[in-house]
Formats: sequence, structure tokens, C-alpha cells
Amino acid sequence: MSNWLLPTAPCTPQACAAHPGGRAASVPHAALRLAGALGLVLLAVPAAPAVRLLPARPRRALIRTWCAALLRSLGIRITVRGTPGPDGGRLIVANHISWTDIPLVAAALPSRMLAKSEIGTWPVLGRLAAQAGTLFIERDRIRALPRTVGTVARALRAGDRVTVFPEGCTWCGRAQGPFRRAAFQAALDAEVPVQPVRIAYRLDGGEFAGAPAFVGEDTLTASLWRIARARGIRAEVRLLPRIPHGRHADRRGLAAAAQRAVLGTREPQRTPPAGGVPARQRPPHTTQTEPSATDSDSAKRPSESVHHWDNSSPASASSLRTPS
Repeated sequence: MSNWLLPTAPCTPQACAAHPGGRAASVPHAALRLAGALGLVLLAVPAAPAVRLLPARPRRALIRTWCAALLRSLGIRITVRGTPGPDGGRLIVANHISWTDIPLVAAALPSRMLAKSEIGTWPVLGRLAAQAGTLFIERDRIRALPRTVGTVARALRAGDRVTVFPEGCTWCGRAQGPFRRAAFQAALDAEVPVQPVRIAYRLDGGEFAGAPAFVGEDTLTASLWRIARARGIRAEVRLLPRIPHGRHADRRGLAAAAQRAVLGTREPQRTPPAGGVPARQRPPHTTQTEPSATDSDSAKRPSESVHHWDNSSPASASSLRTPS
């Protein structure tokens, strides 16, 4: 499959990943942050095989603690809203902003990740991802997609949680991309629920934090240094109500429902036929008293931005940087 068919986003580091001036950490402070993060990663590589042998409850507790410590070492504080719910297989789907989304979701809801195969080649982190049970996908081989869906479905049937980022590439967080549907077929085949998760990075004042965005032609080293220099980043993870198996008959409807939950939007209303609905078919007047599970969120979206044009450029001009 050519790069023209891969998901793309208009986000770029120059336009989207800037951090407000006057909030930068000193160079020595940033270096200490990176040293702490590297120490945690190097500690985890030899420990990962033993951790995988632990029972589920202590294993997940250790994973949550390590992931939270990794993000905190980089200066990112975590806020988790919502509850994980009962155990059992489920497909976790989230919007995608940065490579830090992976430890962020794991800090709230430990699971196996579906990631692009290139991550397996990353120094140290690739080995750690493989030892953590990551499921790798070859994004540029469309013929491998059915096999990947089958692998995810088997993991879900076995009772594993599997996290995917169905946008297929990273967006900066001010806007989001459409959800790809393939992964939702695995949830249908395994007959498990879907757990929508919303991710946001903000500053202490509540405004958008651009430093974590891993977009465009960004590199891992540049992203690490930008995050280490930033101050006051708070990562928010909202665990939204699960979508039970059987509520949607096909992956199109399931993907659309999950995307609406993550974006905090309502299901679109059907347009009535011309001339209106006959009086005898009109339902009695009702007043909605129960808000949706996401009505309380007030996501800030710019009125005009780089995201408000329809992306038709080749992948070389758009974002292909994505951990998943």
C-alpha cells in the first residue's frame, strides 16, 4: 500500500507543538528529567519478563506505577477521570496526540497496545514494547490487515485489554481525525465491549499544551527534548462509558459511536422528509433531562486553524508520525 493511502494529518511541529514562552525549564533541569526517564526505561527492560509472569492484579499495578513514574519524570502530571470497570477483554480506543499516549493510557488502564511495526526497531523502547506484549501492525501492507484483526480478536477472546488509536496517525489535540474501522471488527468478532478514552494535554491554566504533540516530521529526540523543557503540562485521561457488544451491528456504526464518545458529540439527527412529519406520527413533546456522558467537557477548539482544511496532500506533506 502506498503512502497515499495511509492516514495523514495537517499538524506540524512548527504550527502545533509550540509551548508558551516563559514556561521553559532550564537546560540542566531538562537533562535531569531525561536522565530519570532513561533510568526508568533501562530498569524496566530486564524486569519486564519477570513482571509478565505475575498474576494480573499485581502486574497491572506495577505497570500503572511505572508508567505514571515515567511521565512524571518528564514533568507530566496525570489526571484520570472515570473508572476502569470490571475485568475482561475489551477494545480500548482513544484519540492520538503523542507517543506519550501509550504510557498515559497504561497508567490509567494497563493493556496490550497495537502499534506500528517501526516501533519494534526503536532503541531500548522497541524491545520494551515487545516484552510488554505489544501487537505490531505493518501499516503499509494492506494484505496484512485481516491477519492483524484476527490477532487482536484472539487477544480479546483470551480476556486481554487491547488499546488501539483508530485515527491511524497523530493529531496535535486541537482537532482529531476520523476513526478507521478495521480494529472495531476485532471487537465484533470477539464479542467484547469497546471502551472509549479521551486524551488531552493542558497547562495549569487549562489552555492547550502543544509540547507533547508528536506530529509531522517530528523526531523522537526532538519530542523528548521539547517535553523535558516544558513546564506545567497536565495529561487528562477520561475513561468513558463502555459500548456493550451487540449495540451496533457493524463496524461502521461501532466506530462512529466510539468517535462521538471521544469527541463529546451527539449522534446526528435524521433530517425529516420534505413537508415535515405528519401530525399523527409526531411523538409527544419531551424534554431531555439526562445529558450525555461527555456533555460536561468543554474542549477548546480554535475557530480557524491549520486543521480546518480538507487534507488531500500526499503523506510526505502531512503527519505520518504515530506510535500506532
